[in-house]
Amino acid sequence: MEQLKTYALMTGLTLLFIWFGGMIGGQTGMILAFLIAAGMNFYAYYYSDQQVLKHYHAIPVDHNSASGLYNIVLKLTQKADLPMPALYIIPEQQPNAFATGRDYEHAAVAVTEGLLNLMSDQEVEAVIAHELSHVKHYDMLIGTVTATIAGAIAMLANFGMFFGAGDRERPSNPIIMIALMILMPMAATIIQMTVSRNREYMADEGAAKMTGHPEWLQSALAKLESYASGTVMHDADPQTAHMFIINPFTGKDFSMGNLFRTHPTTEDRIEKLEELKRL
Repeated sequence: MEQLKTYALMTGLTLLFIWFGGMIGGQTGMILAFLIAAGMNFYAYYYSDQQVLKHYHAIPVDHNSASGLYNIVLKLTQKADLPMPALYIIPEQQPNAFATGRDYEHAAVAVTEGLLNLMSDQEVEAVIAHELSHVKHYDMLIGTVTATIAGAIAMLANFGMFFGAGDRERPSNPIIMIALMILMPMAATIIQMTVSRNREYMADEGAAKMTGHPEWLQSALAKLESYASGTVMHDADPQTAHMFIINPFTGKDFSMGNLFRTHPTTEDRIEKLEELKRL
């Protein structure tokens, strides 16, 4: 079911992109948008995981090189009925973590050195459970595709601003087109942010159920927020910020209020975990 939801969202965003291409360039624009979308989705599906791991200089580890981390992940994958993902450590002092990969068999979990140095074993387990919950619900692929399409729509809007819109045979209302070029990238970004925030809540709940201890994740989130607010991760990229358990730009968040936040506030996440404890 989760895989079906993922492919439905991918299809919906792709159709939105193609429709927008048609509004800007008519039939030619639709064809061009379709080809671009097909190429981007293909690349995002098969290669985006390795690209992001390479970007953050992630180092692969196994039982011999990181036995403590490996054993925590192994225990949780058995609980969640998931295959063992590939494990990576990022040489970065900001405490953080993310999951990537297109499906269960090609999943990867990466944590920073800062997280391993800062967290207790219970807190590390809670963070890993959060990331495995993302894996369980195919959130990695959803996040990658929504970010890719949102960026493509913004690119298409810029193209339309410079080169005009519509077919010669089917002239477009210039006011409507200008409005679309402004509103469509904003709408795509809001969709991306909304999907990301909702998935974070779901992953928090999944982690609490997986470990049986919501307070472990509450403690981990509080530490992550405190330490991340004073630093920005080296090589941090806005296009991949939504992947992390805590926004790597927390220390320099220039977003417009809550509308463009990639993550819910840590206070809200901790409060929702508190509600789970009362159930």
